[in-house]
Amino acid sequence: MDKTKILDLVKKYTMIIVLILVLGFFAIRTGGAILLPMNVSNLISQNAYVFVLATGMLLCILTGGNIDLSVGSVVCFTGAVGAILMTKYNAPFIVTVLAMFAIGILIGAFQAFWIAYVRIPPFIVTLAGMLIFRGLSNVVLDGLTISIKDYTTFVNVFGGGANCYIPDVFGNNSLNITCLVAGAVATAIFVFLQFKGRVSKLKKHYEVEKASFFWAKTVIISLVILAFTFRLSQHKGIPTVLIWVLIVVLVYGFITSNTKTGRYFYAVGGNEKATKLSGISTNKVYFLAYTNMGLLSALAGMITIARLTSAQPTYGQNYEMDAIGSCFIGGASAYGGIGTVPGVIIGAVLMGIINLGMSLMSVDANWQKVVKGLVLLAAVIFDVVSKRGGKMISKD
Repeated sequence: MDKTKILDLVKKYTMIIVLILVLGFFAIRTGGAILLPMNVSNLISQNAYVFVLATGMLLCILTGGNIDLSVGSVVCFTGAVGAILMTKYNAPFIVTVLAMFAIGILIGAFQAFWIAYVRIPPFIVTLAGMLIFRGLSNVVLDGLTISIKDYTTFVNVFGGGANCYIPDVFGNNSLNITCLVAGAVATAIFVFLQFKGRVSKLKKHYEVEKASFFWAKTVIISLVILAFTFRLSQHKGIPTVLIWVLIVVLVYGFITSNTKTGRYFYAVGGNEKATKLSGISTNKVYFLAYTNMGLLSALAGMITIARLTSAQPTYGQNYEMDAIGSCFIGGASAYGGIGTVPGVIIGAVLMGIINLGMSLMSVDANWQKVVKGLVLLAAVIFDVVSKRGGKMISKD
């Protein structure tokens, strides 16, 4: 393999390499504590909202580097409404969930209308939304914290209670066999889809990577899946919140890579005028992106109040930064049109490992923000510079 191909591979898998190095660093500095089964499980539970919000944020970013600054406030507001419905009005589980989703969608559609059809810049609309829904959260909660720990069905389903794990149907005490079986099945499906995709590309005479590299990559990812589920099986098994994360990741991964609607997001981000001239309604694409962001913010709101077993006016602060950071760190372009769901997940995992690792090392919270900011800046600089062919300043 020549030098150019090696450099291309390094560039393509830069974030994966960084992820491995960061994980290795924290594994050494924490004496292996970050790899303990409990902490692997906590990595999922504590960062589930990031996976959900970052997936939705990707669609916004694809449309041209646009972002949604209101998601943290919408998470807080939908969570507040849900808590009020349960504690004050004794609303059933299904009614509460549907109401929260409906509110999230309405908020998303409200903001999407101004962005898509009135063409007010997304930054301005969502900045206003951040202030509006943070204020409404305080109004709804009257500035107080409301506990929902007694609403066990809601808490357990969305990953917050002591029983928020998929039960082991095999009844093993030392290992969760159900978790191991799920890992084996997931690995088999992954290998099958990889092999099927490669065969399909070869039949259509598409360019594919070398067989040795393909199988090496497949084996490594398979081992990671198995190791991950083994660690979970040593704790309490599969957290219920992981099911929600997987649903979101798989659904949106399919939409962005296998549907016309998904391709529209990339087209708008690549060249909006050309996309419009080709007969695609760019207004509808913007509207869908921001309405969808409201939907996923509602789901993140459920996950948040379930994990913390309460609703509070301060919940959701800086959630938008975590979501945006995960997208850019995961390879989404600051100019739009480039980015994938798997890349976003890698970015979210990296952010989660940094958060967890620094917490285990007892790093001051202010320094944690500094590190996260530098990581985000480095990711965007890498994206911008790489598009200029390695030049820091473009020619006039």
